Amino acid sequence: MRRALRAGDPPGASEALVTEGRATIICPGGNEVFYNPVQGFNRDLTCAVLTEFARLQLQPKGIQIVLPGEEQPDVGRLQEGDPRNADPEGLMALRTAKPGDVCEGGLRVLEALAASGLRSIRFALEVPGLAAVVANDASPRAVALMHRNVAFNGVGALVTPRMADARALMYQSKADREPFDAIDLDPYGSPAPFLDAAVQAVSEGGLLCVTCTDMGVLAGNSPETCYGKYGAVSLKGKFCHEMALRIILHSLDNRANCYQRFIVPLLSVSADFYVRVFVRVFTGQAKVKNSASKQALVYHCVGCGTHHLQRMGKVTEHGSGFKYGAATGPPVGPNCEFCQHRHQLGGPIWAEPLHDADFVARVLAALERSPGRFATEQRLRGVLSVVTEELEDVPLYHTLDGLSSTLHCNTPSLLQLRSALLHAGFRVSLSHACKNAVKTDAPPTALWDLMRCWAKLNPVKRERLTETSPAARILAVEPILEASFALHPDANPSSRKRGLKRFPENPEAFWGPKARAKAGGGISPSLQEKRQRLQNKRSARTDDGTSLKQFPCKRFKEGSCSLGSGCRYSHEDGVPAAPCPPDPE
Repeated sequence: MRRALRAGDPPGASEALVTEGRATIICPGGNEVFYNPVQGFNRDLTCAVLTEFARLQLQPKGIQIVLPGEEQPDVGRLQEGDPRNADPEGLMALRTAKPGDVCEGGLRVLEALAASGLRSIRFALEVPGLAAVVANDASPRAVALMHRNVAFNGVGALVTPRMADARALMYQSKADREPFDAIDLDPYGSPAPFLDAAVQAVSEGGLLCVTCTDMGVLAGNSPETCYGKYGAVSLKGKFCHEMALRIILHSLDNRANCYQRFIVPLLSVSADFYVRVFVRVFTGQAKVKNSASKQALVYHCVGCGTHHLQRMGKVTEHGSGFKYGAATGPPVGPNCEFCQHRHQLGGPIWAEPLHDADFVARVLAALERSPGRFATEQRLRGVLSVVTEELEDVPLYHTLDGLSSTLHCNTPSLLQLRSALLHAGFRVSLSHACKNAVKTDAPPTALWDLMRCWAKLNPVKRERLTETSPAARILAVEPILEASFALHPDANPSSRKRGLKRFPENPEAFWGPKARAKAGGGISPSLQEKRQRLQNKRSARTDDGTSLKQFPCKRFKEGSCSLGSGCRYSHEDGVPAAPCPPDPE
């Protein structure tokens, strides 16, 4: 019988110590409590964002956030919004908040699905300006481990482990009128069951941090499931990763609208195998009326991949106020104007900016002031720098390989296509969500004209194209624009010039989602078999052939197999024949 864990217990023989940031936790073996080292970037980013959010929230209260490496605040240089600006006699005392200290009047933070408690402990040790952190989980085993980790790191004054259903805890905080200033949702899979409670339990102007790892659903593999979870139909297009971000933002805003609340995105990131959004939640009946005009349907051509957006509502000025109504449309006909193929209809999605540029600049500036604070600092700088370069008012993107594969032509380089768009008078940027993405305000007509010009410089074998193919129909039209692919001075973005780590390769094999934690530990046999069958499927087999299918090939049944009685289904070179099973008696 397993002995119950106590807060003061040292690491056991089957347990390991894991260090991330300034925290060191006890991690049990056997997958009893979920921990994924891949999410280190996620946790680093959250600490950086929460720090700047605390700076925004606490500055009006006269509380100055101080990070290691930063200079002490200069009382002679007060920032805008500091209440001491209205205190010319200097009667208001300056208070500073440092990581690891309990800050009176600071932020109350909830990690609703804490597992080992690593994220909450890192908040306590690395984020200044916190009054309390509640680390919640529904698993008794996880909560027992959290108590040990909190005691092991000496953060019991800040972090309080709780065992409760996350939704019940958030609903109760609303009923008790004790909202949280920041709520972190990082579930295994979809956060959909927790969103309704979260948008109610966060304080006015509070921060919601939400992770979605069900990318198969959000990226178009299961549009019907996506509609059930998030109220939007996902599409399997080249822009699927940005569309996933916009779907979760739409779902958050839609649920907040039910309570006369609305969201303001601070930062939205697609990384590795998940998406992560940081939004503030406000209350205001008048502002909620704008929400319909912030959502849009997506018309996506299945032939050439062209997409158009249709806003759900419209807002017009009416005297001293505004008039709200339904939008008119659709923006396309029954078939695509370029290739005559049909359209798929997806969404609704969030059609407003994904990020607050000023806030992202603050996070970047804080990274510069405190170098070495995070293990993934180089990647943080690279991703956030690309985010600051993105066009805010251009939803979704095109890809270089998507455009060229449609026309069956050579792929232009990133600088060549960006130069052509800039020479034509359009704006263009990268996207952090895809390495070869191009975001531009050029209409599809102009974009295909540029690609027609490129196809003339890099001829396509027209005889191999069928008359009804998208390539044949697009190339049959002469371009109106005259494209110039000469290098434009602004073609190379700043993040690319500086060589920032924007799209790093996976540091090791099997870098991705891990198995769900299981009571008693271990991984289900079905998952083990699936991993053995699918991982490294393109690598040369090094086993003895016993993993191959044990039944003969078609030639054996015809009596013409060269392997005779040693026949097996797979005839790969270098793999010994597996023994055939004896004939049944």
